[in-house]
Amino acid sequence: MHASTHRSRSDPVSPTPYVTFFHAPHSRSGGTRALFEELGVDYDMHVLNLKTGTQRDAEYLAINPMGKVPAIRHGDALITEQPAVMMYLADLYPEKGLAPPLGDPLRGPYLRWMVFYGSCLEPAVMDHSAKREPVPAMQSGYGDYDCVIRVLAEQLEQGPYLLGERFTAADVLYGCALRWFLMWKLVPDLPVFRAYVERVTSREGIQRADRKDEALAASQEG
Repeated sequence: MHASTHRSRSDPVSPTPYVTFFHAPHSRSGGTRALFEELGVDYDMHVLNLKTGTQRDAEYLAINPMGKVPAIRHGDALITEQPAVMMYLADLYPEKGLAPPLGDPLRGPYLRWMVFYGSCLEPAVMDHSAKREPVPAMQSGYGDYDCVIRVLAEQLEQGPYLLGERFTAADVLYGCALRWFLMWKLVPDLPVFRAYVERVTSREGIQRADRKDEALAASQEG
């Protein structure tokens, strides 16, 4: 793994230890990099190369036995799974306002949509992409693909963001994911999806993360 430090360690006596971010360009962890840029916080990055298979090295399997990114380490805490990583980071920096706090009426809906991504949207999309024979809805954790897409589209119709007027880490997660899903034709090309992706991915932080990731991917080609 290649380690690099992002931004300057301007506050060496900060009580919050730095987050170590395990990342590979052009992967699911791109959304986490976008969240870091939206948060505007310091972090250490360990870069993996999916083309050469470093995510399967024993060193990284000790971090995530699934051999997947993203993962983060913060002090003694090790967090994997994309929605969990994003929820942890957004809560770690509450002053950035990317997660409704406990007691906020939007906290419940925020948690709902963060979990909906990993338990419903991505499994449904991957099953649909692989043309797997659907199991009976009563046996499926997400019901069926059409229902998942309809529920998400109806929520986004209320926009401009998942929680209405408030932009949160959930929008970084969904905006980045839906961009890929639309690109690979894994979800219907609905105007509400297109407009939402454009709204989210045109943000300065996400654009900055995209540029950095393109440069990182190009460096791995060499």
